[in-house]
Amino acid sequence: MPVLVTGASGFTGSNLCRRLVEAGCEVRALVRPTSKREALADLDLEIVTGDLAGDSLPADLCKNVDTVYHIAAMYREQGTENAFQQVNASGTDRLLYAALDAGVRRFVHCSTVGVLGNIENPPANEDAPYAPGDRYQKSKLEGELRALSFMREHGLPVTVVRPSAIYGPGDLRFVKLFRAINRRMFVMLGSGEVYYHYVYIDDLVTGFMLAAASDAAVGEVFIIAGEEFVTIKRLTEMIAEALGRPAPALHFPIAPVMFAAQACQAICEPLSIKPPLYPRRLDFFRKHRAFDISKARRMLGYRPQVDMRTGIQRTADWYRSHNLL
Repeated sequence: MPVLVTGASGFTGSNLCRRLVEAGCEVRALVRPTSKREALADLDLEIVTGDLAGDSLPADLCKNVDTVYHIAAMYREQGTENAFQQVNASGTDRLLYAALDAGVRRFVHCSTVGVLGNIENPPANEDAPYAPGDRYQKSKLEGELRALSFMREHGLPVTVVRPSAIYGPGDLRFVKLFRAINRRMFVMLGSGEVYYHYVYIDDLVTGFMLAAASDAAVGEVFIIAGEEFVTIKRLTEMIAEALGRPAPALHFPIAPVMFAAQACQAICEPLSIKPPLYPRRLDFFRKHRAFDISKARRMLGYRPQVDMRTGIQRTADWYRSHNLL
């Protein structure tokens, strides 16, 4: 029976599709009408179009589907609170009902460690209190809670996966960081002593598939992250090493930059202008992100295979080979 992957044209979704196809699965890939599909072009799968933000999901989207991997989310754009809610919360609702009506066997919902906000006592596990810090994280928390509540109310088997910061060849989220370090233009805001936790894309995909395969995972939440977390200072040093550049040495206080970001957002949003700088972009420098993956190890048999140094080197090499640095 087919599996459905939402957000299939994105970095995580396309890598998941590729692994599923390689494993012999019949894959149905949901993409928005405007999404670029280059990452799926060489894969033998079925592409369907639809948008979680409205009522444009195909009526037979989940027909004959065994497992739904719900990866789609509004995350990169600086959207309004309503826009985030429409995709990350209400869109999840629409997909859950479609899965229930079609008799789907397992629904794997992609959340984020961001629902835990700043980690006060790192590392955090799945029992840490919710503390979303922005509208994106709040909408993802709403989606996660709706998925778990839906399982209790309707019996649809749901598993929630919370990835940490996703990276690897093909990802463009961190290219600006690598580029700034490569060009010796990176400036550390604050002390650089806050923690950060990556997960390499191949390890994350493995985590998703393990979550879908385990009967014990039904109704559970799993943090999927890499083997280690490091300070931002150490992270930038590792990136510099991979690029053959000196470690960044410039520091600047974060308080005045945060003030400017808040002012930009306050001025631009009422005018429907995308702010050039906004507070969420500064979370990298000021909020701890460090997690305990013991539960995934114990219940799923999850074992990260790509260490951080290797993953950063592979990512740097990919950026270089694609002239992105």
